[in-house]
Amino acid sequence: MLKDKDRIFTNIYGLNDPFLAGARARGDWDGTKEILSKGREAIIEEIKDSGLRGRGGAGFSTGLKWSFMPKESDGRPHYLVINADEGEPGTCKDREIMRHDPHKLIEGALVASFAMGANAAYCYVRGEFYRETEALQRAVDEAYEAGLIGKNACGSGWDFDFFVHRGSGAYICGEETALIESLEGKKGQPRLKPPFPANVGLYGCPSTVNNVESIAVAPEIMRRGASWFANLGRPNNTGTKLFNISGHVNNPCTVEEEMGIPLKELIEKHCGGVRGGWDNLLAIIPGGASVPVLPKSICDTVLMDFDSLREVKSGLGTAAVMVMDQSVDIIQAIARLSHFYTHESCGQCTPCREGTGWLARMMDRMVKGTATIEEIDLLEEVTFQIEGHTICALGDAAAWPVQGLIRHFRPEMEKRIADNGASNVNAAA
Repeated sequence: MLKDKDRIFTNIYGLNDPFLAGARARGDWDGTKEILSKGREAIIEEIKDSGLRGRGGAGFSTGLKWSFMPKESDGRPHYLVINADEGEPGTCKDREIMRHDPHKLIEGALVASFAMGANAAYCYVRGEFYRETEALQRAVDEAYEAGLIGKNACGSGWDFDFFVHRGSGAYICGEETALIESLEGKKGQPRLKPPFPANVGLYGCPSTVNNVESIAVAPEIMRRGASWFANLGRPNNTGTKLFNISGHVNNPCTVEEEMGIPLKELIEKHCGGVRGGWDNLLAIIPGGASVPVLPKSICDTVLMDFDSLREVKSGLGTAAVMVMDQSVDIIQAIARLSHFYTHESCGQCTPCREGTGWLARMMDRMVKGTATIEEIDLLEEVTFQIEGHTICALGDAAAWPVQGLIRHFRPEMEKRIADNGASNVNAAA
C-alpha cells in the first residue's frame, strides 16, 4: 500500500490550485536548476537506476530510451515529443495530469529535454481534450512568464521551448511514429522502423517520444533519488503508477498506487469493490482495451505490474482496469472492441486492414450464435495471422482481446452456438 508521503501526483483530483502558485506549494519547480546542473549523463543514469519503465503501455526502460539519443549534435536539433493522445479506451490518467498537475509535466519536459540535448518539446494532445489543452497552455504561459522555461530556463543557461499541439482524435496517432507524422502535418500513419525516431524522428531530426506520466515523474525521481523510486513496487516493476478503474465498481476512479498491488486489493480498497460483491465479478480487462481479458479466477490473485500480467498472458498496458460483472455479455463486449479497431485501423498494412474487418464480422456472428463451432478455431487462426505481421501494434491490439476471449470463455462461445442451433431446430419443428 502506497504511503501518502510517497505520492508523486498530489493534486490528481484537482482539490487544490493546479497552476503555478499551487504547484510550487506542492514542491514542483523546487531545485530544478540544481537538477540540471548535474549534467545530461547523470540525469539519464539516475532515471535508469530508478527502474522507471514507460507508462504509455510498452513498459520500455525510460532511461535507456533517453540514452539512445545522440550524445553530440550533428547540426540537427533534438526534440522531445510527449504523447498525450491517450486514445486507449478506458484510459484517463494523462488527462488528469494535464488538467490538475500540468506543471509536473512541464518541469519533467524540461528535465528530460535537457538530458537528451533537446531545446524544444512538442506535446501532442488528443483533440477531444479541449479543457485539458487550455489548462496545459495556461500552465505553459505561466512557466514562460516566471522564467522557468524559455531563454535561460530556470537560470540554468539552457534554452527550452514547450509547444502544445492538438490532434484530431485518431487512435492510430497514439503510435509514436504516426504521432510524428501527424505533428508534421501529414496523414497519421505509422512509419517503417528502422530508422528509429532517435536517429530520424520529428522533421527528420533525433527525437524521443514519451508518455505524459513517464515525463511527469522524472523531476520527483531526481529530487528524491533513484533508490527511493526503485524501492517502491517490485523488482523490474518499480515505482508508483496511476491506475484508472472503470465499469462495474461502486466508485470508479483514477488512483496512484504502488506497482505490483494485487488487482483485487486495488478494486476493494479504492473503488468500494465490484458492484454486487467480488463473487459477482465476471472478468476484467487490466490494461486498456488492447490487452487480453482475464476471468475472475485469475483476477483473484494477479498482481498489477508488467511481469505478473505478462505471465497470465495479458498486459499492464496503460493500467486502465475495465471491470465487468455477471450482467455483461462478454462475447458482445469483445465484439464491440473488434469494431473499434476496425474503425481505427489506418489501413496501411494488409493483415490489419483486412483482418480487423474479418474479426469484427466473425465476432458479430459469434454474438448471435450463427457461427459454427469450427469457426472458433478459424477466428483464432485469423488473429495469429494479424498479430506480429503489421508495422505497428494496432494489429496486435485488435487480435489480443479476441484471443483472450477464446482462451478463457470458449465454453460460452460454444454454448451460444449450440443454443442457437437448438432454437433453429425447434423453430423448424
